[in-house]
Amino acid sequence: MGQGRNKTPLRGRIGALLGILLMALSLRAAVVSVPPLLQRIQENIAFTEFTTGLLAMLAPIAFAVFGLLTPRMIRAWGLERTLVLAVLLAVAGQLARPWVSDVYLFLGLSIVTLAGYGMGNVVLPPLVKKYFPDHIGLVTSGYVTLLAVGTWIAPQFSVPLADLSSWQLSIGSWAVLSGIVLLPWLVQLISDRRIQRPEQPVPVPGAAPTVRINPWRSKVAWGLAIYLAGNSAQTYVYFTWLPPYLVAQGLDEGTAGTMLALFAILGLPVSLLVPLWVPRLKHPIVAVGLFTLCWIAGHLGIYLSPTGNIALWVALAGLGQGTFAIALLMMNLRSRTTYGSGVLSGFAQGLGYAGAAIVPMLFGVVQKATDSWGAAFSMLGLCIVVMLAGAIMINPPRAIEDDAPGGENLGKRERID
Repeated sequence: MGQGRNKTPLRGRIGALLGILLMALSLRAAVVSVPPLLQRIQENIAFTEFTTGLLAMLAPIAFAVFGLLTPRMIRAWGLERTLVLAVLLAVAGQLARPWVSDVYLFLGLSIVTLAGYGMGNVVLPPLVKKYFPDHIGLVTSGYVTLLAVGTWIAPQFSVPLADLSSWQLSIGSWAVLSGIVLLPWLVQLISDRRIQRPEQPVPVPGAAPTVRINPWRSKVAWGLAIYLAGNSAQTYVYFTWLPPYLVAQGLDEGTAGTMLALFAILGLPVSLLVPLWVPRLKHPIVAVGLFTLCWIAGHLGIYLSPTGNIALWVALAGLGQGTFAIALLMMNLRSRTTYGSGVLSGFAQGLGYAGAAIVPMLFGVVQKATDSWGAAFSMLGLCIVVMLAGAIMINPPRAIEDDAPGGENLGKRERID
């Protein structure tokens, strides 16, 4: 298969499709399955306020570090081998951490787990580009939707599973979902022995045989990283602070938890819509603007009227998560080659999640220092500004390959849409 339109019959790509979708379904399980059970976990592992805060920050930090490292792994080992390593790390960490009694060992094994998922975050967009260049929007819609489903299903069933067994079996059981990812990829790799799928872009006559892309010098890469940082910071603030804020305003814990679930599940419909709609737009910033209005209305409503029409305000903020689906889609719309998609994915997610990791912590610090939720909520306004600045940078139809010396013609035959 070349880098142009994929001529391989769909039956020759079923393993890849199932592998991509199952990986997406499992990516958030380790992140969101632990918080609902933290009170039970504390009966066996001595979590303090400090170590609880570290646990909350681990996911974006691990995603940031391994987001930056994974493109080198892809270049050295290939997409499929990197994916297999990611799955093995995720499974090993999830199976081991429930059975330790030391809090720092639990955190260390959580890092192993999240390292695997951080690598998985980066590998998925170039896998879509490699196997489905003719159906990027459709396959992206499928995997982003299952990412949203996985974000909802793990916290929803963690407590019932713990009630039936124990918290250890509950959080460890999600390793099974991760392990299943390997099965369709084994089928695909057997199929690929008969089909050549080059990892690196096919050289174009007159171009250098190998072009190295430096994302640190790419306006496209910086724009997507800035955009993802502003977007993800808002999401992590909601995941961390929405329930405590609503309880402080007089709502009961059950209602606060339901509002967080509502916020999470509304990522599903926009995940279906965005990859099918946005590629048809000449200017993607139009879609960004629409979802940004949802974010703004949600932020203002939750702050100004937390006890009135709260479901409406949370629903609007939840629909704002369409900006995240756009970020994932742009990793392929702003690259022409599998290699470029991997570099852009790693850089944007690495720096994006690093920026996002800081904001939930500062949100709490500002609230406590000023004794004002208003001062804390103003930080969400800054996140909006950052996100829009990044959106302006990635709006022009320019690919990351265009920013590499000699890369202007790289992958020109490959579809961007």
